[in-house]
Amino acid sequence: MPIKMLRFLTSWMTPLVALLAYLLFWPVPIDPQGWDAPKAPGYTGPHAANTRLSSLTQWPLGDGREGPEHITAYHGAIYTATHNGDVLRIDESGTVTKLLNTGGRPLGLDISSTGRMYIADAFKGLLTVNLMAPTLEAKPLVTTIDMPLPEDPIRYADAVALDKAGNVWFTDASRRFSPAEHGGTFEASVLDILEHSCTGRLLVIDPVTERKRVALQGLCFPNGLAFSADGQSMFLAETGTFRIIKVDLARLSVARSSVGMTGVPSLKNALDQGAATVLIDNLPGYPDNLTAGDNGRIWVGLTKPRSSIVDFAADQPWLRSMMLRLPRAAWPVPKAYGHIIAFDEAGRIVDDLQDPQGRYPETTAATEMNGRLYVQSLHARTVGWMPYPARSPAN
Repeated sequence: MPIKMLRFLTSWMTPLVALLAYLLFWPVPIDPQGWDAPKAPGYTGPHAANTRLSSLTQWPLGDGREGPEHITAYHGAIYTATHNGDVLRIDESGTVTKLLNTGGRPLGLDISSTGRMYIADAFKGLLTVNLMAPTLEAKPLVTTIDMPLPEDPIRYADAVALDKAGNVWFTDASRRFSPAEHGGTFEASVLDILEHSCTGRLLVIDPVTERKRVALQGLCFPNGLAFSADGQSMFLAETGTFRIIKVDLARLSVARSSVGMTGVPSLKNALDQGAATVLIDNLPGYPDNLTAGDNGRIWVGLTKPRSSIVDFAADQPWLRSMMLRLPRAAWPVPKAYGHIIAFDEAGRIVDDLQDPQGRYPETTAATEMNGRLYVQSLHARTVGWMPYPARSPAN
């Protein structure tokens, strides 16, 4: 081979080999686990494409705020929190009042009948605020769990919901990737979902003993929580597997007593023993928050549509590692697509609203109040809403 040709090939081969070595072997923060992702159903059947979410009225949050990730209704107003840590009250005219700042990233919110707000803050753990106090202050309630291990830190507090007995339930979405250490909530969630090691947990605080314990483990990025009308069952969005889980709380207690010294059933244990069932499987996007609406409706938002590339790589861990070696702009993050769904306690889809253009981005769920539907979002700078008159689940 002529020397010039050899030099030419060498000049191209060296950077090519270096690039391949980088794409295949450069360290990444995830240790991907293979799994069988179901084939995405697409926008068919009860999820047939529509534009019913395309014309929301939008109220600015002001002061550069973004990300009303969860909205809860209380005494004729809605409450939400934003990326900069602000907790806000918004009245029915759209007037925004800042209540306080947590110093973290508040996500899920719930308010008791006595006016005590609970905040799942991804950086700070579980916080509480007395809305009846003259001065509002977010106080730490839980940063570690006592059982089964003492001083077990919460790494990614995400959703919170109170049951009828006063138990405070909340999710620790990932034990592997905390937003404080991995660039924020969105970045940490992407890492956890790509890894699919399913280290998320459902946590609970007993109102009498104040014992803080793990109620269920082995969850793939557990997200939103809501309860059945009778309070006997819990609904849980498992973002990393595109599904909604229904948990029988009485049977979960039985399952807990059957797993030995740890006393913490995994989701697999719970499914095997009938303490949990897959209520809705193989959604066309990533389910996020859950909120109980009127007439038995439960709302869930799909923050993003499914990614064919991520689904294809589910059983090929090496490919998911390689994705993270690409520039962030090349990560397989799906486009914005507004999508909220209502289902009933039997898992039947009773409403489906979409915005294929994603004008209101990363929809996380919706909250019903006084004939309106308020839509939640990861990154919007507004609260979006639309008229939603009372209707039966059959409509």
